Amino acid sequence: MLVVKSRQELRDRVREWRQKGDHIALVPTMGNLHDGHLSLIDLAREHAERVVVSVFVNPTQFEPGGDFEKYPRTLATDKRKLKRAQADLLFVPDVETMYPFGTADATTVSVPKLRDDLCGAFRPGHFDGVTSVVGRLFGLVLPDVAVFGQKDYQQQLVIRRMVEDLHWPVRIVSGATVREADGLAYSSRNQYLTEDERRIAPSLYEVLQKLGRELQAGKREFRQLEDQATATLAAKGFSPDYVAIRRAVNLQAPDRDTDELVILAAARLGSARLIDNLVVEI
Repeated sequence: MLVVKSRQELRDRVREWRQKGDHIALVPTMGNLHDGHLSLIDLAREHAERVVVSVFVNPTQFEPGGDFEKYPRTLATDKRKLKRAQADLLFVPDVETMYPFGTADATTVSVPKLRDDLCGAFRPGHFDGVTSVVGRLFGLVLPDVAVFGQKDYQQQLVIRRMVEDLHWPVRIVSGATVREADGLAYSSRNQYLTEDERRIAPSLYEVLQKLGRELQAGKREFRQLEDQATATLAAKGFSPDYVAIRRAVNLQAPDRDTDELVILAAARLGSARLIDNLVVEI
């Protein structure tokens, strides 16, 4: 596996692969890799001959007072995992490489409407930071395919909209959420949980599953169902940001005839902010 830090090194190697007729898949990450990330690399391999993984803790997607400084950085361990996963290239840029004019004066890519709802309402500017850094990575790698996890459901929809609206020739592939044995979705922020909080954390997915069963049973009182799920999470020790039932295709409010829904939730448990979702087909 090649490890490169500069734009020129990255471009030179990608150009060599393209001249040989290879397709390129990109898996953007912020590092601290877990089984969820590794499943995306396996999925990327199904769609391209070459897999590029980026590790960059992007400062512009952290809200003021967020956990940018304490976000876990485990590059040496990440390298070992990526070698075992047979990634072809690891791109490890610094902030100056990604933002040559500085973050304060950087060009911003923004996806109106989708960016301001749900997690966007609780993390102002977050999705602008995501789209801006992903756009830069697309410009550097020029991938044929980019792979993102479904756990960040709103994020992958924002990126899909950006790609379509800007006419970028990148196919977005979504990888299924990978879970621990008790149902908790893998996340780099799970390590913020104490032992007691870790025992409670799987309840987030359990609440989504219960809500999914109620929807499949024909219940359509969406606001009441959301409020009940929110109250259940609070009773279990979470501080919920939201529980929302939306159209799976675009996150708009559903009606009684919507046949594909997604339940999304975000809740704080101690110092960790956990997100999860469940797609429900009626």
